[in-house]
Amino acid sequence: MNERLEKYNGKMQKTLESLGEELGAIRAGRANPNLLNKIMVNYYGTPTPIQQVANISVPDARMIQIAPWEKSLIGEIEKAIQQSDLGINPTNDGSHIRLAFPELTEERRKDLVKDIKKRGENAKVALRNVRRDGNDAIKKLKGSEVSEDEIKDLEAELQKITDKFVKEVDKAIEVKSDEIMTV
Repeated sequence: MNERLEKYNGKMQKTLESLGEELGAIRAGRANPNLLNKIMVNYYGTPTPIQQVANISVPDARMIQIAPWEKSLIGEIEKAIQQSDLGINPTNDGSHIRLAFPELTEERRKDLVKDIKKRGENAKVALRNVRRDGNDAIKKLKGSEVSEDEIKDLEAELQKITDKFVKEVDKAIEVKSDEIMTV
């Protein structure tokens, strides 16, 4: 790959990673510890990721169990989960917090798939914006030490990179949609 295009490839890679994180946080009816990634717990006055103050395990397909390292944190963890957008009420037995995931309805599954496709489209727009920025930078090379043919080659290579990432976005959307629609 041409070193002039490395920057744009990296930006596209970050867009794809960001989409992956967003999709990982979408609840598919199964218990997935990644759903807790964005939840911050007040740990002695400092917002701290829940993974840094507790053990998180998945004892079965519909349950996440959280075991805080300090018993005093149970209330804070419970409060953080309730204030999050998870939509699940935690149950607290004094030493563990359990999150039970109900079965998703067909209507809810379809809504989630629509949301996933919308996020995929947003990622594609971001990829196209990176491509546009790259093409603008390539066009500015005109008149310098770079020939017309080299400019055309750079534009074609940038388009190939963009196409590759668009395919990866489509694949990620398809995989997540299938996961959600599977009962």
